[in-house]
Amino acid sequence: MLPRSDTSALRCLLFSFFFEVYPILLKVCLNFLLRRLRSLSVAPNSICSSLLQNTVMPMEVTKLSSGLVIASLENYSPASRIGVLVRAGSRYETMDSLGVTHLLRLASGLTTKGASAFRICRGIEAVGGSLGVTTTRETMLYTVDCLRDHIDTIMEYLINVTTAPEFRPWELSELTPRVKVDNAIASQSPQIDVLENLHAAAYKNALSNSLYCPDYMVGKITTDQMHTFVQNNFTSGRMALVGLGVDHAILKQVGEQFLNIRSGTGTAGSKAVYHGGELRNQTGDSLVHAVVVAESAAASSAEATAFSVLQHVLGTGPRVKRGSGSTSKLEQAISKATVQPFDASAFNSSYSDSGLFGVYTISQADATGDVIKAAVGQVGDIAQGNLAASDLTKDPTFMSGKKSMAASGHLVTTPFLDEI
Repeated sequence: MLPRSDTSALRCLLFSFFFEVYPILLKVCLNFLLRRLRSLSVAPNSICSSLLQNTVMPMEVTKLSSGLVIASLENYSPASRIGVLVRAGSRYETMDSLGVTHLLRLASGLTTKGASAFRICRGIEAVGGSLGVTTTRETMLYTVDCLRDHIDTIMEYLINVTTAPEFRPWELSELTPRVKVDNAIASQSPQIDVLENLHAAAYKNALSNSLYCPDYMVGKITTDQMHTFVQNNFTSGRMALVGLGVDHAILKQVGEQFLNIRSGTGTAGSKAVYHGGELRNQTGDSLVHAVVVAESAAASSAEATAFSVLQHVLGTGPRVKRGSGSTSKLEQAISKATVQPFDASAFNSSYSDSGLFGVYTISQADATGDVIKAAVGQVGDIAQGNLAASDLTKDPTFMSGKKSMAASGHLVTTPFLDEI
């Protein structure tokens, strides 16, 4: 507690600051701002143009002699994203190593030759970064996100994860519960169930391999199988190093120094063979998920673009929350066949040597037959050329090609493939 005299002195000091010093400081700040504004008003156009030139940069692509592709786009963002794309999806698994890519996806944070599992986790966490792995039937994508000041640190862990995994047996065994959880989640998702069954029914090999480890292989994949898969597929000729918000010279230096460990194109995968088929999964669900497709074009072909356009003509789902999809050809056709709620969209999946195109429907069990037949009939109308010029394209192969089908739910009224 201050004495009364000290309190009065402090009060006088505060009054003198607010009424004498504060106005002077305010005047100085205002004068400084006015001078800055005058300097900016001299050439605002040049400043804006220079800012645009600094923020919009063309994408740079370099292919090294080893086959490694390096691509970058500098956007001067404070955050950077770097990815290593490897042509090592589940289609490259052999019959005795099914499920390797599923385990490999979960093993991204395990011990490597250059860093322990704890160091990888703690090091990425310390700089506020993140590491993620995504797998498809054709590729695996390792991505890291961080502030651009920590690119060097985060790149060290990305390189270790992709080029020097150890796959210690006791660490792999600890992944078994996570594999079981993934499989359990997938089994509860009708979308995943239908798409996995569709590929199993449509193809004899390669693309028929699932993204998930088969139940009979859970806990049985060995360290040697993991190393063999990495040695055969994680080669520079099958890799691409991609960066967003990163200087191209930095990526190129990293690629030349650290991603040239295994040169070449690795083991060639077998060509996917389409044969068509049908798989049905009877469950107690009130909704039926069904997809009917035929073989379409490979992603690198000119026809792939036509199928992509046709997909959007038929409809890829509502664009607005609770929208009616009034512009969708599928929605218009199915609405005439049933008054029950449904969802329908065109299905298009392209791979390096094959593709699938058709319709995906979700409907009530007792209306499934009407919904599927109306959807397939609409595609048939387009195949016969019943399409306005504004719709741009038609599909000549869907009706004539051999079809595949997968369905999940209460299939009491779901037609078989030969009944559609």
